Amino acid sequence: MVEKSFAETVAHAADDGRMPDSTLNERLRAVAEEVSRSNPEFAAVAQRMVERLEANEVGKNAPGIGEAMPDFVLPDENGAMVRLETLLKAGPVVLSFHRGHWCPYCRLNADGLAQIAPEIERLGAQIVAISPETHQYGAELKSQANAPFPVLCDLDNGYALQLNLLFWVGDEKREAMTKAGFDIAPYQGNDTWMLPVPATFVVDRGGIIRARSIDPDYRRRMELDDIVDAVAALDAVAEPRRGAAS
Repeated sequence: MVEKSFAETVAHAADDGRMPDSTLNERLRAVAEEVSRSNPEFAAVAQRMVERLEANEVGKNAPGIGEAMPDFVLPDENGAMVRLETLLKAGPVVLSFHRGHWCPYCRLNADGLAQIAPEIERLGAQIVAISPETHQYGAELKSQANAPFPVLCDLDNGYALQLNLLFWVGDEKREAMTKAGFDIAPYQGNDTWMLPVPATFVVDRGGIIRARSIDPDYRRRMELDDIVDAVAALDAVAEPRRGAAS
């Protein structure tokens, strides 16, 4: 019997973690516990990176509630260009930043977003995922989650940098990830080892952020019910789009 690699073990833990009766963060904790059990050294390196990011308040200066969400033009998993301003013409948007298809926590997050996508659509909004991976791997993340929403490619993390979400993984974590089977360079098309802090923004049709979740600890994400509640709380009356004539 061929022994599974650590990356395969964690991937299976994420697949097994798709528990419909559990909250998203309960599912994520289950994966984190499996990581700690199967590879304590890797878990310790990850914790040191998280503590470094928290100490440096990475993501703190990202756009906040009540501020305008910067526009973007990014390709989706099929290479078609998508602009935030155009999306907002159809209604509010939930923007969710992911590290990549390789990340078991992002896979569970994308799976959870796919579960609530029909309710988000019923409320007149739409979900858009953003990842630093090239479009073919964005397509893989979309396929893994059976997601009805697009996965946009933020190549070289330009948009994440604009939002102050970007950070360098660091040599210790890079070496641990590579050894464990998580070499992200081929997925991103560069060897910078930069990643976005996982973040979720609920943006109203006027382009204003009404709710957000930014956490340097990638093992935690915005709860699905909180996303739905934030969208449901948006003013049902259409607000003027940015740049619209008064």
